[in-house]
Amino acid sequence: MTPPDCPDLPQPTPEHAISAEAIREEERFELENPDRGFLAGPRSRFHDLGTVFRVGADFVRAFRTLHFVGPAVTVFGSARTQPGTTYYEMARQIGAEIAKLGFTVVTGGGPGIMEAANRGAHEAGGRSIGVNIELPFEQHLNPYVDRSVTMRYFFTRKTILIKYSYAFVVLPGGAGTLDEMFETMTLIQTGKIRNFPIILMGKDYWQPLMDFVYHMAEAGTISPGDPDLIFFTDDIADATAHLQRHAVRQFGLRRHKLPKPHPSLGEKGVDPATAKG
Repeated sequence: MTPPDCPDLPQPTPEHAISAEAIREEERFELENPDRGFLAGPRSRFHDLGTVFRVGADFVRAFRTLHFVGPAVTVFGSARTQPGTTYYEMARQIGAEIAKLGFTVVTGGGPGIMEAANRGAHEAGGRSIGVNIELPFEQHLNPYVDRSVTMRYFFTRKTILIKYSYAFVVLPGGAGTLDEMFETMTLIQTGKIRNFPIILMGKDYWQPLMDFVYHMAEAGTISPGDPDLIFFTDDIADATAHLQRHAVRQFGLRRHKLPKPHPSLGEKGVDPATAKG
């Protein structure tokens, strides 16, 4: 049996044709930032091998920086939240309480909610870490981190924000915050990480999202018990108690001395009193 004749490929109309100028513009676009080329489709084997090395270097820098931070809690949230606002102060308070439990507070290192959580930990005498990101419009590191690392790729940064943490606190944010929260939830759902607590704070802001999470469960697109992975509260004391029960006791965490860095390897510990950068 012979296959039926295939119709001719449709020809683009003049208004949809790709001009030589459009091709040159795309080439300029990729040359301005090599990372754009990485996500723009197939490239040469040489370029892809270079990307593999850059990704590896991203991870190595982060591993060396965060190896000595101890058990951590990551706080996610918007970079646009202004000091003195309700959610800024909420993040500042929960950052302090996380530090008092003995955890290192880890954030994306930028302003807004990230700054507030780092600030709370810093003011409480705890350890405060920032995992920053290279952006065309540079995201400046907030002044309340004891140690920081700047990542080249969002996906390596997200991995590091999850890797060292026993719990995750999510405050109001945008698309990036949603990405971080649901990535974490998916890793728990699929058993890639343990059943670490996710605390969602900012009830007025997040209520439509929680309604949709329950809608997904009712529609069968997630498991009926998946909404229970999220502890939804605005109460600092309740959030702290949840961390105590489900991060400290559940995993048998105990206060102990952190491993010592080896100066001969260029390693540095995290001393809240002296560490910077």
